[in-house]
Amino acid sequence: MADKYNLKNPAVKRILQEVKEMQSNPSEDFMSIPLEENIFEWQFAIRGPRDSEFEGGIYHGRIQLPAEYPFKPPSFMLLTPNGRFETQTKICLSISNHHPEHWQPSWSVRTALLALIAFMPTSPNGALGSLDYKKEERRALAIESREAPPKFGTPERQRLIDEIHEYMLSKAPPVPQLSSTQADEGQPRKEEAEAQVSSQNHVALPAGEGLSDQAGDRIVEEQELLANVNPNPAGVGASRETPSGVTSNQLPQTSDTRVENPKPETRVQKPDDRLFTLAAIGLTIAIVVLLVKKFIKSTEHGALFMNGS
Repeated sequence: MADKYNLKNPAVKRILQEVKEMQSNPSEDFMSIPLEENIFEWQFAIRGPRDSEFEGGIYHGRIQLPAEYPFKPPSFMLLTPNGRFETQTKICLSISNHHPEHWQPSWSVRTALLALIAFMPTSPNGALGSLDYKKEERRALAIESREAPPKFGTPERQRLIDEIHEYMLSKAPPVPQLSSTQADEGQPRKEEAEAQVSSQNHVALPAGEGLSDQAGDRIVEEQELLANVNPNPAGVGASRETPSGVTSNQLPQTSDTRVENPKPETRVQKPDDRLFTLAAIGLTIAIVVLLVKKFIKSTEHGALFMNGS
């Protein structure tokens, strides 16, 4: 693979470094492989996060790295119906090309996939392009996702998708079983998701060609989970994931600390002292008046005494 590309190109050098790191430090929670003919395009699959309605599911997707990578962020889209994101739609997250102001060159494909796994069980909050299926429906889609990989693109792309699916199937735990009632409730949405993918896959993408305008222009607006990020650069001391598939030094971190609004201070009502003030002023005036009268009276007696002498 390396012989086909200019190793002096920063993007090529970085991508090959990440490929090597992925191979030397594989994960049970995801797998991602670049195309042989175009290392700027990757096929991937993530495992549904544990203790969620996605548990046991295998969700395939596509990553497109820009020519300026890692100084500009990649784009992502999912190919497997999941009940959380629309399929074949560019996902707008804080780690995607729709938010280049948040992207950091130290982030990698590994970082992005771990973040995507963390986003799966979060609430869409009515964001444009997000899906808010019931848990039973999402679990039904998780079971469906294991049966066969999605059909997408050229034979080379499909070969990678099939290879990744086989690997992930060997690592993914079984999906918790649904009751018959829950399965019936989830069936309508599952059929709807399958119909959506079928309508989008009529034309296979030729090798090296980007997304169609229809798929590329639709954006999944997601609530951002960006705060302080401290991932390990690709190939430098990469740590293995915890059983949940997420490590603290690889994901955009969010603080769980909630700032509570301070309680309004209870103001103690003081007695109205204006009356006392007015009374004191009046008393003072009265005293002054009496003193003045006394002074005048004493002055008059003094004058009379002087005149008499």
